[in-house]
Amino acid sequence: MSQKLDKNEKEIEDNISSYKTVSTSKIKLIEGIIDKANEKKSISLRLKNNDLEQLKRRADTEGLPYQTLLSSIVHKFVSDQLVDKRSILKSLEILKASQYPAHNNSVIKLG
Repeated sequence: MSQKLDKNEKEIEDNISSYKTVSTSKIKLIEGIIDKANEKKSISLRLKNNDLEQLKRRADTEGLPYQTLLSSIVHKFVSDQLVDKRSILKSLEILKASQYPAHNNSVIKLG
C-alpha cells in the first residue's frame, strides 16, 4: 500500500540526490542535540484550584494523565499549533458570509 507524503516529505524525496552522507561523529553530535532538546524538566506551577480540577476532568475524558495533557497544551502553544475555537468560528462566519453575499444581512451564527 502506498503512503501519501506530506509537503516536507515530498520535498525530501524530490531532492534526495542532493543530500550527502554525514560522518558518524556528526550524527552523534546531532543526536545529542536532539536528545538534549527533548529532555523533560520538572517544574513547579501554581494554578487556581478550579483550573486544575477542570484540567483533570478534561484529561480523564481524553484518557490521559493531566500532566501529559498540560505538557501537550504548552507544546502546542509554543509551537503555534494551539487553536482558539472562537477564532475558528469567527473565521467560518466570515467565510460563509463571503460565499453567500446576498445573505450578508442575516449571517448565520455558528457554534
